[in-house]
Amino acid sequence: MKKFFRQQFTKNLAVWIMLPVVFLLSSCEDEVVTTYSYRTQVPVLLKVNSFREAEIVIEPAKQLESPGKIYIFGDFLFISEPDKGIHILDNTNPASPRNLNFINIPGTADLAINSDVLYADNYVDLLAFDISDPRDIKLIKRETDVFPNLYSNEETGTIIIYKDTLITSTEEDMMMGHWGRPAIRIDFMTDRAFTNFSSASKNSSGGQSYGQGGSMARFTLLNNHLYAVDDHNLRVFDVSAPADPNFVKEVSLGWGIETIFPFDNKLFIGSMTGMFIYDASDPAAPTQMSHYAHVTACDPVVVNEKYAFVTLRSGVACRMGVDELHILDIQNPYKPILLKSYPMENPHGLGLAGEHLYLAEGKFGLKSYDVSNVMSIIPVEHLANLRSVDIIPGPKSLIVIGPDGVCQFNYTQKNKLEKLSCITVGIQ
Repeated sequence: MKKFFRQQFTKNLAVWIMLPVVFLLSSCEDEVVTTYSYRTQVPVLLKVNSFREAEIVIEPAKQLESPGKIYIFGDFLFISEPDKGIHILDNTNPASPRNLNFINIPGTADLAINSDVLYADNYVDLLAFDISDPRDIKLIKRETDVFPNLYSNEETGTIIIYKDTLITSTEEDMMMGHWGRPAIRIDFMTDRAFTNFSSASKNSSGGQSYGQGGSMARFTLLNNHLYAVDDHNLRVFDVSAPADPNFVKEVSLGWGIETIFPFDNKLFIGSMTGMFIYDASDPAAPTQMSHYAHVTACDPVVVNEKYAFVTLRSGVACRMGVDELHILDIQNPYKPILLKSYPMENPHGLGLAGEHLYLAEGKFGLKSYDVSNVMSIIPVEHLANLRSVDIIPGPKSLIVIGPDGVCQFNYTQKNKLEKLSCITVGIQ
């Protein structure tokens, strides 16, 4: 019996001696921690006098870093860098665009061009530039305090801006930043991004000539007036004298307003809750005609005489949304009717060229469809590797913008896009 207990004691002692060794060895194993990179935006207070007193500098051509919106006027292509400025390129030959210069405009996001006058936002102000000679651009007017939604304290002249900040985290799914703006994985494309006209002259008026923007535009021109939307409001400017824009009025639209598209004396406004149609036959006082409601989703829109084509997109800011293309009958603008919806992957901007629809599918590429029969649209082409956000079917080329840069295609043959050129991010 003593021998048995002695053996058991020896075994137990061996176990207790080995335990620290086991723990020690386990603690020496490599601990794998996965980190993720995000781009978020930190709020910063800024005095309006600090940017009003600073000179707007026209800089030499510089490389594209973070493309925002695209705009065509004549032989020139304009590419915005959100919060930084606007690149101007000579696009006489779309196969070989030439980078001319850069307008340094802090706090800018949108632009529109009217008879050689470029309008752009500068935080809470609207700027007008004479671009009759794109190599010698001049600031000709500043209309102050017309975008007051940025003010944190209007009495002290203080606004809130957001500074891009790169952070790392061990959280794989950071849906929202800690400062109230989305935190976005940088290994996916961003949404910064942002009206396709059948022709520039169709939206010109009284001798004025307007340019062409993309379907995610927040600025547009119609009947001697500039219209600008923010998250809640439509702002109207009289630009009958192009070099002298004057604020007219503000129209409350609700919430989640995203895009604006002009057609046939009407304004088609995309929002996170649906599409609004406004009668702009009295251009200084647009009035609501109808509202087509849908589930919460990001929502640009383009139209022709009969139909509205609306993309609904899920994502960081639209996380309750769906990924679909909706086609509406708008022949009675007071009562738009949904004809059919088509499933998509993650649709962003879109552009119409006759009976052909081009659709930017974000990181899923660029798609085109024959929409001659809206009840049964036909897929034509899919460029899966071309990450795309917005599109302009221009007079010379199809212009596609995405996080990697801006590409142009010959689209005279509707069943096959022929690449003409690409301006890549980081390369002039």
